[in-house]
Amino acid sequence: MSTTRGSKNVIRPTMAARGSMATVDPDDMETDNATQVEFEGLIRRQLELLGEDPERDGLLKTPSRVAKSMAWLTRGYDLDARQVIGDAMFAENHENMVMVRDIEMYSMCEHHMLPFFGKVHVAYIPNGKIVGLSKLPRVVEVFARRLQVQERLGEQIANALDEVLQPKGVGVVIEAVHLCMMMRGVEKQSSRTITSSLRGLFRDDSKTRSEFLRLAHGPSASY
Repeated sequence: MSTTRGSKNVIRPTMAARGSMATVDPDDMETDNATQVEFEGLIRRQLELLGEDPERDGLLKTPSRVAKSMAWLTRGYDLDARQVIGDAMFAENHENMVMVRDIEMYSMCEHHMLPFFGKVHVAYIPNGKIVGLSKLPRVVEVFARRLQVQERLGEQIANALDEVLQPKGVGVVIEAVHLCMMMRGVEKQSSRTITSSLRGLFRDDSKTRSEFLRLAHGPSASY
């Protein structure tokens, strides 16, 4: 479930920074010094190739900021779904659908390294145990914070929940907009990409599948 890069020479936040990711400013993160310096050199050269002067005031700290930003945006490589869920599973004879929808998602397209973002709707049917609700968005984060394609992202989330929870069914729908389509190429500003990944009853039972898709694509409630 946790895919790591083949090389050990990668930019990563330190353990101290990882402990409170929700409150850490990416520009303030501490990373491995050797790889940080190497990455900054690559960014500095990139600026030169773009025709910029990396020594001008506005760009002096850009290589450092970009290196730390990329560490933040790809921190999912160091996360594992099973560890993220941990012991937050509880025995419960609940057999109806459990759904968390409108989970905010930010990721980066692996083809152009431009962001894509949107919402993820996750549901499962328990098979003797339930999981803490906050763990579902955390599993989304594990796989979103990597270089991705939307199709694989949904499959990875569904596979991880299916493996860890062993439920009667899992459903994942992702609705996202891709800057690689909006800022370049076809430059279509209003297009959305929708993908679904279904396991167990969500795939095999038409009524369960219909209920899930109806809830996933229904209007969001305001509270």
